[in-house]
Amino acid sequence: MSASLILLISVCIYLAIGVPVAFALGLSTVTALVLSDAYPMLALLKETFTGVDSFPLMAVPFFILAAELMSGGSLTEVLLKFAGQFVGHKRGGLGYTNVVSLTFFSGISGSALADAAGPGSMLIRMMDKAGYGRPYAAALTASTAIVGPIIPPSIIMIIYALADDNVSVGALFIAGLIPGVLIAAAMCLVNYYISKQRNYKGDGQLPTGAEILSTTWKALPAILLPVLILGGMRAGWFTPTEASVVAVFYALICGKYVYRTLEWKAVPDILSRSALLTASVLLIIGTSASFAWILTIEGMPQTVANWISGMNLSVWGFLIVINIFLLIFGIFIEPLPGVMVLVPILAPVAAKLGVDPIHFAMIVIYNLTLGMITPPVGGLLFVTSNVSKVPLSELTRELKPFLWAHGVVLVLLTFVPALSNWLPHAMGFK
Repeated sequence: MSASLILLISVCIYLAIGVPVAFALGLSTVTALVLSDAYPMLALLKETFTGVDSFPLMAVPFFILAAELMSGGSLTEVLLKFAGQFVGHKRGGLGYTNVVSLTFFSGISGSALADAAGPGSMLIRMMDKAGYGRPYAAALTASTAIVGPIIPPSIIMIIYALADDNVSVGALFIAGLIPGVLIAAAMCLVNYYISKQRNYKGDGQLPTGAEILSTTWKALPAILLPVLILGGMRAGWFTPTEASVVAVFYALICGKYVYRTLEWKAVPDILSRSALLTASVLLIIGTSASFAWILTIEGMPQTVANWISGMNLSVWGFLIVINIFLLIFGIFIEPLPGVMVLVPILAPVAAKLGVDPIHFAMIVIYNLTLGMITPPVGGLLFVTSNVSKVPLSELTRELKPFLWAHGVVLVLLTFVPALSNWLPHAMGFK
């Protein structure tokens, strides 16, 4: 039996018995190396370390640290007040506040899980106290947190750029802006419809002009962080990796000297949380790299490419097939290992058919990210269920209209390439 076949069978078995994804990928690689006896065991260590031995990957721990520093500097409360002042007084106002706040916060965290566990948990409690159904609040939060990996900076976009040489981190960061706004708008539409049905009322009155100016002024330093990152990269002041370091110093200055809420004694805990999260991300990347190495050395990308080419699909037919495949794949595999394993196989096929690499990247990233809110893996569902104390069955029941809305956005991104590639091309990215 070939190493690639052993690899695929074993990873399915490990995932089926509940082994965490990172360990399932590593153990299946070990199983394939032992049972096939075609490659030395040393290949596992070599390819795992090669997978994380990348300069652009240094951006990951720094962006994670920047998000932790901004959270420790009371950023969540500032953004909540800023978002709530515009929409909080409307019917379903706290639902809109949820969407707008998480959209702003995603421009700092780059992680759906961080958004759901941090500001998301606070928003769920606020909505519950205001009379919204707690399961609905949890479902809205989980569905909106999807924008975390879409709006820059995004950890998954950094990993994607490493897996596909035809796109840059900067191009993907810019490409995520319009899809991120579309997702937020879709969640607002669902909130409008459900709030009208269930009579979820607004919270308070529209603030005065002076109050709006004051709140906006306080939130301005936090809002400027993504602008600084994207603007600095586009102007050529720094690379994405250097931008992550700038983000850390900016977050430190904002928390300590602008908002004056970040205490030096809290920094060790922030560093510890950032280190643990970074370690978990790098472990997934490393084991995914060794897993993908066996598939590559066994000729799996060429086999898949030849099989798809033999189907004589049009570009649109190919994208439809890829969407269905990725949606199913994303149900069982988390986004990061999904990108590491699938992109080296699928991206060359897409390029051969003439699909714009930026457009294809956004389709892949959005599809795999959607897997975070679909059982049985659905990491975002489990996090949201845990922080909201809502049973998974009730949370899943409330998700249906949001999943339909995500489906509409996915169709738009698939069949209107300009939504993904117009802005990066207009700003000079290839």
